[in-house]
Amino acid sequence: MKVKRLFKAIGILTAGIMALSSFAGCSDTSSGNAENSAASGGSASASESNVLRVGMECAYAPFNWTQVGTEVPNGDTAVEIYGGGGYAYGYDVMVAKKLAEQMGMELEVHKVEWDSIGISMDSGEYDCIIAGMGRTAERMLSYSFTEPYYYRSNCVVVKKGSEIENITGLSDLAGKNITVTTQLGTGWVPLLDQIPDAVKGANYETTAEVFMALSNGTADLAVIDLPTAQSALLTNDDLKIITLADGDTFVGDEEMTNVCIATRKDDTEFRDKLQAAMDAVGLDRDTMNSMMEEAISVQPAAN
Repeated sequence: MKVKRLFKAIGILTAGIMALSSFAGCSDTSSGNAENSAASGGSASASESNVLRVGMECAYAPFNWTQVGTEVPNGDTAVEIYGGGGYAYGYDVMVAKKLAEQMGMELEVHKVEWDSIGISMDSGEYDCIIAGMGRTAERMLSYSFTEPYYYRSNCVVVKKGSEIENITGLSDLAGKNITVTTQLGTGWVPLLDQIPDAVKGANYETTAEVFMALSNGTADLAVIDLPTAQSALLTNDDLKIITLADGDTFVGDEEMTNVCIATRKDDTEFRDKLQAAMDAVGLDRDTMNSMMEEAISVQPAAN
């Protein structure tokens, strides 16, 4: 009897272990599917969400910046940065707020360094990039883009009183062997090759560091966009903006004038939803320019 009871107990125990293994196997598969879904960040999940998750530097005034409170001089409110670390505002946030309201979504701003902004979107941390990003041919291989939500001009910035402060075109720089710089990972980097006899200096993670390099003499000239340069001069009166003459300027810099919203490459459904919202909001050039002027005017001195 004892032997029969022992075999019966072993049988029950074995059945229990098999059942547990079966549940564990289902759990692993389910978890794996969830992880794969999150990693792929499919367009369906982004389109069906009620949260507009946006990635931006929050350090690229006047397009986006970080401030300590919600108050903005124009009466608007800054958006709390996801995970803490202050509040975000600027032209990009102004646009994102309009789109979120139009789509009936809650806006969620994620602060991320520029060199990982695409990688973080691909990993599913957020669903689009509204960060003053130029739509270049190279980027279009990796991301889907809306039509422009801003059109900008490019310029160069130099230090006042320098030997090059009165240049009008690239040809004026021949033989001067100046040190040039710009922001890392941008469409301005290849433009540096067009400056005659230039010495490539270090490029920097943020535009604030670019302007600092000019102020302290580490670099002689920076290639940047006009709104960012205008914003920088509010707190850097030792710098000067130079708009190069037609016919003596950069070739192929038009790509950096088209500032667009980026989504993951296969997120065409979500991209089209964002585009429809942009069309409904009515972001024409006059509205864009007016909003940018406002963003520059309300920028905190610290940015």
